[in-house]
Amino acid sequence: GAAPRPVRRPAPPGRPRATTARATTARRVALDALIAVDAGARANAVVPEMLAGTALEARDRHLVTELVYGATRMRRACDWLTGRHARGALDAEVRAALRLGAYQLGWMRVPAHAAVSATVAEVGGRGRSLVNAVLRRVAEDLASGPPAWPDPATELSYPDWIVAALARDLGPVEARRALEAMDEPAAATVRPDGYIQDPASQMVAGHLAAHLAGGGGRRVLDVCAAPGGKATALAAAGASLVVAGDVSPGRARLLGANAARLGAAAVVTVAADGTDPPWRPATFDVVLVDAPCSGLGVLRRRPDARWRLAPGDVERLAGLQRRLLAAARPLVRPGGVLAYSVCTLTRAETQGADRWLGRSYPDLQPLPPPGGPWRTHGRGALLLPQDAGTDGMYLLTLRTPPR
Repeated sequence: GAAPRPVRRPAPPGRPRATTARATTARRVALDALIAVDAGARANAVVPEMLAGTALEARDRHLVTELVYGATRMRRACDWLTGRHARGALDAEVRAALRLGAYQLGWMRVPAHAAVSATVAEVGGRGRSLVNAVLRRVAEDLASGPPAWPDPATELSYPDWIVAALARDLGPVEARRALEAMDEPAAATVRPDGYIQDPASQMVAGHLAAHLAGGGGRRVLDVCAAPGGKATALAAAGASLVVAGDVSPGRARLLGANAARLGAAAVVTVAADGTDPPWRPATFDVVLVDAPCSGLGVLRRRPDARWRLAPGDVERLAGLQRRLLAAARPLVRPGGVLAYSVCTLTRAETQGADRWLGRSYPDLQPLPPPGGPWRTHGRGALLLPQDAGTDGMYLLTLRTPPR
């Protein structure tokens, strides 16, 4: 699904940048990246940026990504492990180093002497002795047995409200399984055309592609299309025209660049507000609203997102999703398909959207949802992260009445 753009906050100026003079080891690059993420940068942006300034070999580049993504995902748990031995305010480098070391000790199973010494070596000034002392204590704690976590949210390293919300909406057992799955690294899946896209998003595009069977004349609108994975997949599946829109001109340019790189000539990119679309009614055979959402199904892939979201964001985004759907409905031709997808798991953004559509547009008829590993969820289908090792995703497809 589309990234949760409404809750993004710009990174503050002056964030640390890697330099070939200083960031000569994987752990130093990771430490700089963690400091930047803690200051507001996004891990998926800052890690490639910092790696571009180094000459690290492939194995060390992979190590940087694992360290940064892992320590960011497990930040709360790392802070609990170290916080019992570190008192008072910590400066940014010390805090990041403690998380870096704790993650290696607790989740990567790096030998204690290597994890501690290699991390301490990257810390300068007075903080070095503190990091050394605290990480040695953490190593001793872990050697004596599994941690006695104070609560599931700390153990799984999520804000309390996310754990509570998914337990309420999915049930405690499935919620825990989903949260555990999203604490694992996400594998990169490459499509035959070379585009990297999670299998869940590929499944959404594949399900919609079935409605394009029969060849020419199939016009598709992807309302919130950036960065273009589903739009280019639908073009490859036989759509004669895919209008791919995004409210951000910058993201629309990225979308166009991806389509051009893939040779997706059927894709036309437009910077347009999906809540106030510029297209005529009944123009498209298929309209996909791949809406901005809370992203609670893709937290393994967006490690810092769990710390950016607030409880009120879910309802606010649900309101945006309904405005997008209301604006998209008139654009579907008679007998065409309106599709709604989000990469989240909350009831408000899945079944809540389905119920709202049912009340607002009772003439729309549900189409059969995808089969396994998807689970029937209202009139649509839900794919949980633990079901197939993918992102979490929801999909609902509806047909407009014929003339």
